Amino acid sequence: MPETDKIFEALNRASSYLLDNGREEAAARILLQHVLGVTHAGLLASLRDELDDNHKEKFWKLIEQHAKGMPVQHLTGCEEFYGRKFMVNADVLIPRPETEELIEEALDLVRRHIANSSPAVADIGTGSGIIAITMKSEIPAAEVTATDISQAALATAAKNAELLDADIDFKLGDLLEPLKGRKWDVILSNPPYIAHAEAESMSDSVKDFEPYFALFADREGLALYERMTDDLPDLLNKPGIIGFEIGHSQGEAVEKLLKNAFPDAKTYIKKDINKNDRMVFCIIT
Repeated sequence: MPETDKIFEALNRASSYLLDNGREEAAARILLQHVLGVTHAGLLASLRDELDDNHKEKFWKLIEQHAKGMPVQHLTGCEEFYGRKFMVNADVLIPRPETEELIEEALDLVRRHIANSSPAVADIGTGSGIIAITMKSEIPAAEVTATDISQAALATAAKNAELLDADIDFKLGDLLEPLKGRKWDVILSNPPYIAHAEAESMSDSVKDFEPYFALFADREGLALYERMTDDLPDLLNKPGIIGFEIGHSQGEAVEKLLKNAFPDAKTYIKKDINKNDRMVFCIIT
């Protein structure tokens, strides 16, 4: 552990250490804020303060763990998503900004196409609960259900719902199975969509620390979209909305699946902020 006295010295040395180990320098700031329990502004205001031995030890332990690949979010236990803080752990995927864009588009479609003031919304493969909880928080009157095949993931999602005061009906089950027997206004999903062959090229902080079953899918990553589109026609109200997050090379394939399932609906691919195909939506009228 390096000898440091001032907070800015610890931050600079940790940033350089992470860079030398192939990690993002910015992680040092996030981890130091976590150890000190301060905001970014609070950290800036205290840069000239001394870093006591207890905080120094905790900070460098986290820095060394991150240098070995452990995600920052697993070290801090949380990640911000759509302006809210979500608890994350090894049982769920770490929330990513692309999924915020899925929600933005879904909310806009609900406002424009769903007359029901209390829409029935379902989130398939909820993981940490970010989609379900955000939809409920943004549309408080919505009736929101979230499914997952992992009991551990549902436990994490339920804790997040409790912390964020969101009333969600969590159901254990495989994909759409728990939704059968009624109709839904909105069905959203960010399912596992990475092809198994892509694992070798992925960052170790993702493939070694995030749950494999939540990342990868058979048939070049399309297997779960194929299974869902088989069942979706029996589950959607008219009007109804479907929104999928996808891999950047899967747009046309997933769009075709939805068009085959709903030949009279409007189906389209939407790019993310980085101009990659990232979402496919279907509007049933």
